[in-house]
Amino acid sequence: MVKTRRSFLRNLVFAGAALSAGSCREMTVNRVDNDNNQPAHPRGYSNLIGVSTYSYWHFDRSREEASVQNCIEMAARMGFDGVEILKVQMDSEDNSYLQRLKRLALHAGQPLIGLSTHQDFVSPDRETRKANIERTRKQIDIAHKLGIPTIRINTGRWGTIRSFDDLMDARGIEPVLEGYTEEDGFGWVTDSIEQLIPMAEEYGVVLGLENHWGLGRTAEGVMRIVNQIDSPWLQVTADTGNFFDDKYEQFDTIAEKAVLVQAKTYYGGGNWYTLDLDYDRYAEILRKHNYRGYISLEFEGQEHYETAVPKSLEMLREAFS
Repeated sequence: MVKTRRSFLRNLVFAGAALSAGSCREMTVNRVDNDNNQPAHPRGYSNLIGVSTYSYWHFDRSREEASVQNCIEMAARMGFDGVEILKVQMDSEDNSYLQRLKRLALHAGQPLIGLSTHQDFVSPDRETRKANIERTRKQIDIAHKLGIPTIRINTGRWGTIRSFDDLMDARGIEPVLEGYTEEDGFGWVTDSIEQLIPMAEEYGVVLGLENHWGLGRTAEGVMRIVNQIDSPWLQVTADTGNFFDDKYEQFDTIAEKAVLVQAKTYYGGGNWYTLDLDYDRYAEILRKHNYRGYISLEFEGQEHYETAVPKSLEMLREAFS
C-alpha cells in the first residue's frame, strides 16, 4: 500500500515536471520578436543597467571619496544592477583586497560586470609591447579573481599628440609615428592580442576591444582586429560616446560583437566634449543584434554625480526597457 502510494506520487511529480517543462519550451519557442524573427529576449529586451566607477570619479575627485568600495555602495543605493570597475581606481592588486571587493559586491547585491583596463600595443618597440602584454595578463588574472567575466582593452595610440586635451581637440585623429604606417600598427596590435587569447580562454575572461581612440577610433579599425583574430574570447566593448562621425552607423557595425555596452551621459556639459545621443535609437540597434547584456553608465559631465547619475539611470532604464 505504501509502496503503491509512493509510486503514484512519484509518477505524478514526474508527469507534472514534464508538462511544466513542455509548457516552458512551448512558451520559449512561441515568443518570437516579430521584427527579425528571432527568439524574444526573456526580459522583453529590458537590459540590466550597471554603472562604471568612473562615473563617480573622472580622474579629478578625491580617490577616497570615489574608492571602488564607496562606488559599489553608491551604486546599490542608487538602484543599479551591477558595477563596472575602472582598474586605475583600485587601491591594490593584492588578493586580500580583491576578495574584500568581491564580498562587498555580493552583500550590496551588485554583480561585478566588467573591468576597464588600459594598455598600449601601438609601439615599434618589441619590449614595450611585451610589457603591455604582461600587464594585460595580470589584468585578466585580477578579473578572474574578482569573478568578472570581461575586461575592456584598448589598441593604444601613436602618442604623437601628447596631451589628451589636444587629442580631443583633434577629434581623436592622431598623426602616424614618423617612419611607420597604420599597417605596422595593426600588425603590432593583432599580434599582441593574439598572445592573450589562450589565457583569456583558460581563465574565462572575454576581452572586449573598445572603440577608444588610437587604431580603435573607428568601427572599421575595431572590426578589422576582431575579425582577423576571430576568437569568441575577443569581442567588443561598445562605447556610445567615442564616435564623432556617423555615430549610429558605426555603433551598428560593432554592436554585433558587443559583450558590454558603455553608455555616456553629459549632464552639466562634458569634461572634454558633449554629444547629443539618442538612446532610443541605440536601443533599437542593440535589439536588432539581439544584445542581451549589460548597459554600463559612464557619466562624463560636470554636474555632481549625486544628481546626474540617478538621472542617467532613469533615462537609460526608459530607453532600454
